[in-house]
Amino acid sequence: MLRAWGGNSAHRLYSVVVFVLLASLDNVAIGLVPPLYGPIAGSLDVPQRMIGLVTAASFLVSAVAAVAWAYVGDRTNRKPLLMVGTLLWAAGTAGSGLAGGYATFLAAQLLAAVGLGAVGSVGFSVVTDLISPRRRGLVMSFWGLSQGVGTLAGTLTGGLLGATDWRRPFLLLSVVGLVATVAYLFTYDVRRGQSEPELVDALAAGADYEYRISRADLPRILDRRTNRWLILQGLTAQAAFGSLVWLPVLFAERAEQQGYSAATAVVVGSVFATLFQLGGVFSIVGGLAGDALQRRTPRGRALVAAVGILAAVPFYVVLFFVPISIDVPDGAGTGAVVGAVLSSVVTEPTVGLSLLTAVFALALTSANSPNWFALIADVNPPEHRGTVYSLGNLVNGVGRAAGNGLVGVVFHGLRAAFPPPLNYAVGLAAFQLFFVPTGIMYWLASRTAPRDIDTVHTLLHDRADRL
Repeated sequence: MLRAWGGNSAHRLYSVVVFVLLASLDNVAIGLVPPLYGPIAGSLDVPQRMIGLVTAASFLVSAVAAVAWAYVGDRTNRKPLLMVGTLLWAAGTAGSGLAGGYATFLAAQLLAAVGLGAVGSVGFSVVTDLISPRRRGLVMSFWGLSQGVGTLAGTLTGGLLGATDWRRPFLLLSVVGLVATVAYLFTYDVRRGQSEPELVDALAAGADYEYRISRADLPRILDRRTNRWLILQGLTAQAAFGSLVWLPVLFAERAEQQGYSAATAVVVGSVFATLFQLGGVFSIVGGLAGDALQRRTPRGRALVAAVGILAAVPFYVVLFFVPISIDVPDGAGTGAVVGAVLSSVVTEPTVGLSLLTAVFALALTSANSPNWFALIADVNPPEHRGTVYSLGNLVNGVGRAAGNGLVGVVFHGLRAAFPPPLNYAVGLAAFQLFFVPTGIMYWLASRTAPRDIDTVHTLLHDRADRL
């Protein structure tokens, strides 16, 4: 039965859905910790900023591990790597929930980070081989959206399930990771390069695309000017994005300032942070816009990303300073607090204004991810894509670790001049200025992309003739 199912449209759709959903699960794991910085720090008897540094270190380790996973994935069978990676992050997540001390918690989080590096980089390579270039922006928007939704789900899960017991969400997610490993068993074994129009006829005739990455290819990868801009933009973009994991803390501090208990403040902060990041669903619009403009000009995807990133900066800055009047029942159950926060969107004008500002900000920056993913596929042959993605992800990890770690230090330094929660608002606003060089680099990528895309098309045509 499985052999008959293999490769048909239903199996391919199932495989895409599995990869997209499991990409979101990885980000659930990433998003669990930030809303629980306070409870975890208290339980492990360390300052809150030490838990922030664990998150920063996890970003970095995951990014470094992804390079190794991706290089091996571009040379060998990718399915076993994905399964091993999922098992590793599930084990690390379980270990985090069982940790009795800071060192154990750190080690478990780093183990999970190693596994997370596999799923993102190798999974990206697989998905690009399943989707034709005309639809890459759209499908990559779901890929990016799933990661954003996963981060939101992690924030919400951590805040709601972990408000009274921070260990509970970690143990639950580890079980979900084991289920995810089983789901991988039934995915379609995707042939490398099978979505490329230049290779379709040759592969349909029984030929195999046997080209694999080698060490000699690494200088060629960096010689593509578009790759340089796509990789480097992550350093500044992720410094800004990395700082945003502190959003739950900002809103929790605002709740405590208004007299709420710490437990209620954690729930309030998590729900507000989740609610204010709903604009990320507009990544689908960004992907569609990139696909549409790319059909008119090979500069299209990069231009859409550049405009979105630059236009979002003022909306972010406004978001952090709009005062919010919080009216929830202190000490009530989680459901009652969540209901009160949701109703405040309608009843409290300041909350409604903040939500609108956040939607605009997230909608504009969400044009970044689907077009970044699609551009990597457009300007690189199939056997290079996982590695290029992982190199970009490595720089992303450095930027995100810097943003996540340094912003905590900045908050602490600003406390002398700006009492909480104002120090959080000022620090977060300053870090959004990192989006400006990001937008400039996307504009530069729009100038180099046409030549690199044409080079890949020519290369694949030549290889198809030799298959």
